[in-house]
Amino acid sequence: MAHGAISQTSLLEALAGTDRLSELLPILHGHAVEALQARSSILFQFDRTGEWLRATSAYGLDRLPTEPWPSGGGLVPEPLFRDLLPIYIGDLTLSSKSVSEYLGTPSAVLIPLAHMDARMGVLAVGCGAEPTVEALRSVMPVGHAFALALHRANAARDTELQRDLRGLLQDFSQAVSSSLNLSTGLEALCVGVNPLFGADRTSIWLHDRRARMMRLTASSDATAFPDPREVPTADAVAPAAAALRRECAVLTPDAGTSSKALITVPLKGRRRAIGAVVMEGVRLEPGSEMELLERADEMGRQLAAAVENVVLLDDVLRSRQELDNTFNSLADLVVVCNHDGRIVHVNKTFCDRSGRPRDEIVDRPLDDLLAPGTQELLARALERPPHADGTVVRAELEDPALKGTFLMTVTPLMDEVQRPVGAVLVARDVTPHAQLEAERAELRNKLVQSEKLAALGEFVAGIAHELNNPLQGVLGHLELMRATGAFPKALRRDVQTIYREADRAAKIVRNLLVFAGSRRLVRKRVSVNAALTRVFALRAPAFRAEGIELVHDKTDNLPRLKADPLMLQQAFLNIVLNAEQAIGMNGRIEVRKALLDNPARLVVEIRDTGPGLPADVLPRVFEPFYTTKEVGKGTGLGLAIAYGIIQEHGGQISAANHPDGGAVFSVQLPIEPAGEPR
Repeated sequence: MAHGAISQTSLLEALAGTDRLSELLPILHGHAVEALQARSSILFQFDRTGEWLRATSAYGLDRLPTEPWPSGGGLVPEPLFRDLLPIYIGDLTLSSKSVSEYLGTPSAVLIPLAHMDARMGVLAVGCGAEPTVEALRSVMPVGHAFALALHRANAARDTELQRDLRGLLQDFSQAVSSSLNLSTGLEALCVGVNPLFGADRTSIWLHDRRARMMRLTASSDATAFPDPREVPTADAVAPAAAALRRECAVLTPDAGTSSKALITVPLKGRRRAIGAVVMEGVRLEPGSEMELLERADEMGRQLAAAVENVVLLDDVLRSRQELDNTFNSLADLVVVCNHDGRIVHVNKTFCDRSGRPRDEIVDRPLDDLLAPGTQELLARALERPPHADGTVVRAELEDPALKGTFLMTVTPLMDEVQRPVGAVLVARDVTPHAQLEAERAELRNKLVQSEKLAALGEFVAGIAHELNNPLQGVLGHLELMRATGAFPKALRRDVQTIYREADRAAKIVRNLLVFAGSRRLVRKRVSVNAALTRVFALRAPAFRAEGIELVHDKTDNLPRLKADPLMLQQAFLNIVLNAEQAIGMNGRIEVRKALLDNPARLVVEIRDTGPGLPADVLPRVFEPFYTTKEVGKGTGLGLAIAYGIIQEHGGQISAANHPDGGAVFSVQLPIEPAGEPR
């Protein structure tokens, strides 16, 4: 008992004297060997999985074993940790021959090392003979001292590791915060890992899930990695890809030396695999492998959490940027407002259309930027009762404030309990579409009008030809009777009346033939300016008498047209007469000319300041015998004749109302390439 008491006192003095395992373990080994009167001892510690034992220190051996032993083998008999008492193994060669060879004895005492029910390892002491029960009892405090020393060392190591990792992660966070770049932070972390683990080079590879690749993101020595700096996740050889598939750090000794190793550490996030840390040229000390792997795993856990947070933040920022880019690239006008009608967010298209920067728009009442019609549409969405669903409100409106016609869509914004908290207004500019539809409708109307007039022309031509033949016969006989006087003198006046009315009928037939395009044209090189000048010279006295002002844009260098000069003059005269009659007294006639390409054509516009053409008159203005004048003041053939002449020349004529009032007739005539300037 005295010897046991002295041993316990010595153990307490040893534990109190130092906390460095390198100094303490040899003393404890000596106590164990002395208590059992043995020759050697080996300290085995469980690895992190608890499935393997590794030798971490020894006494009385030439060298420390490096191979692992399974925890289910002869070193851990079933009663050892159940009873927590030393066990004597008489023939260790039967269960662990290699351990017996290292100890140099066939028998050994196995001492369990546990702290707070946690298995820490086994102390194997080689004995030449079976120890007494007293000796086995006296060695138990030595086992407790080993367990306490290991636990204290682990706690001190954990504290030191946490401090080092805390500093490492602080450097990482500062680098990320200052640069807002994950790669910059990871590079700073790689540089800090090297001295922490005694590594020559550290690299961090991140997992690209979509591409199924591991990409080199940071390294303490990036020049050591040739391009391409990526490997498939399925690669069986690449250390980074292999680490991604593991659950804990792995140490692989270098092939050329036993003093250095490669350590790979998987980075596992809460939801997915993030990547891997690869440390090359890690310096090894005998028995330090377990400590290195534990430190590596702890670093991997903390680093994975930090990197995952940064990656998530980076994903959020990137998603926000992509959302903003998408939001601002929309061609539609988009504005978000709260329930008070104040603007919360707008896209670039809305800012451009309103002519104001975003800073001046946000937090302003939306009504300040919209026309009344749009305001009413928005109010309908915002004033929905609390129990209303999120029904979308749509309408096509013209908004002068936004300068166009828009297809408006107002979608209510609902909170988590389905109460309206605002609205999203999307305005699609349909002004070009509306203009296109109007142009299409106008073209359709022109086509219908042209087809109708063409059909009418064929019909009129047939009738005119049938009427022209008997009329010419009547006029011929009347001329013969007038020349020979072969009728009583009492009928002379009646014959003159018959001749005059027959001649008037013949002129009407000739005009109908002109409308139908049945008259042969005598084409020459004609100046449009000259033709218009002759028309205005004919009407100048009437203009002065009626107080009509003429504005004639005599554009120079207009090409000559190949046309019938008399017929072209007749067409312009009919249009001018129509304008003159529409004005009545005191007005203005404006004439402008222009050249158009594809195909080349000359455009003449004749505008009057009269009342314009009613909507029901426009489609029929070129029909023969259609007139709005009083009976006896017009035949309704003037514009029809002009239409026929222009059509016969391969041109087009159209009528419309001018925005400033009055009617405008547009004549387009083709220009042949041989046309020469005046």
